[in-house]
Amino acid sequence: MSFVEYGDTIKDGDTAIVFLGHESMFPVKVQHGTVTQTKYGVIRHSTDLIGKKYGSKVTCSKGGWVFILHPTPELWTMNLPHRTQILYSTDISIITMMLELKPGSIVCESGTGSGSLSHALIRTVAPSGHLYTVEFHQQRAEKAREEFREHGVEHLVTVTNQDVCKNGFGVSNIADAVFLDIPSPWEAIGHAKSALKAEGGRICSFSPCIEQVQRTCLAMEEYGFTEINTLEILLRVYNVRTISLQIPDLGKAAEDNSSTGFDSGNPSDQGSPCANLQQGTVQFKSGVPLREVVGHTGYLTFATKS
Repeated sequence: MSFVEYGDTIKDGDTAIVFLGHESMFPVKVQHGTVTQTKYGVIRHSTDLIGKKYGSKVTCSKGGWVFILHPTPELWTMNLPHRTQILYSTDISIITMMLELKPGSIVCESGTGSGSLSHALIRTVAPSGHLYTVEFHQQRAEKAREEFREHGVEHLVTVTNQDVCKNGFGVSNIADAVFLDIPSPWEAIGHAKSALKAEGGRICSFSPCIEQVQRTCLAMEEYGFTEINTLEILLRVYNVRTISLQIPDLGKAAEDNSSTGFDSGNPSDQGSPCANLQQGTVQFKSGVPLREVVGHTGYLTFATKS
């Protein structure tokens, strides 16, 4: 199993996603002799998982059932253990596009955190690219290395435990893109410029506060970056549902002359009423925005080395 290469069969040591519903899923490490408890009963790894195909419907001990899914960066983002605040797919998608990432790209990242963005970057640059990720916190760096190894992507990523603001990324003039998610990104702009290739490399900085954005933009200008712009991505979700509305009673309508053979010369016919419209209901689909909308997550500042 690998997060960048699909495998049909669940094997011992794999990371799989137990899918109970769109709002209920969790990751599990498949191990021979281990059991996993769910609200539908027990899943026995040896008999229920190992050797089965990904996507299989597994019946639990209480008679309920779940699906076992192959892991992807998107599913991992929704289910990973949080060591820090993470980036979600809304921001991740615009980051990979604006940094112009593709298979073979070299990317530098700081900090690694919970590895949500890291997995997406690895999948994007595979099979010939590489991610250099720097994490200040030693335990988080060690845990990230362990996860990358378990997920079969350790050959595509190098994890370094150091302060990027003081020591940089450990590489020079090779990166196609740099991503910063640290409290003071303006202190790392110089190191980011050194890590980027000679010309045309892209940089992105994620910051929750506009004051951080202002200082970062000033530092980018000072180091000669161009095309500096800041985005804020807001997601608005609509609830699509079926609603019923009553057909209004419009009263008596004028008689249709063409359908009844009305003779204008006969005064007695002019007062003939038409039957009342039948009252009832009509159903149709309607999109309604949710009452509570997740608002600001952070600002994304992009620039180009020239």
